[in-house]
Amino acid sequence: MTSEFNSAAFYNKLKEEKKLVGVKCQDCGHLSPEPRPMCPECHGFNMEWHQFSGKATLSTFTCISIVPVKMAAKGYGRDKPYCTGIVDLEEGPRISAMINGVDGTNPQGIETGMNLVLDAEELDEESPALAFRPA
Repeated sequence: MTSEFNSAAFYNKLKEEKKLVGVKCQDCGHLSPEPRPMCPECHGFNMEWHQFSGKATLSTFTCISIVPVKMAAKGYGRDKPYCTGIVDLEEGPRISAMINGVDGTNPQGIETGMNLVLDAEELDEESPALAFRPA
């Protein structure tokens, strides 16, 4: 049995529609930004796609300067760290994402609690990554 609620479908929707979608349990109403065929709350399989607003706040973050090969190929490294963090979606759930539009060399200028919006403009075809930027 294969499910339509998988990461490939999630990233296809992100790339094609430029919208953040997750799943909603039709039985208990639980929202999840990660696609999954089973509800983590009631363990039901009555799931449907749910479009999130794309608005969020920054819960926590880190700036990474020792980077994987794919990020180095994009120009990131010791002199240009990238930031990633946990964002609280407007609808309640949390998700890990890149934080674009901030200065990784000056993390003091990045504030937890700052308003963010989905940044679906610079999606890489080879390795798409969920990203937000300051609102």
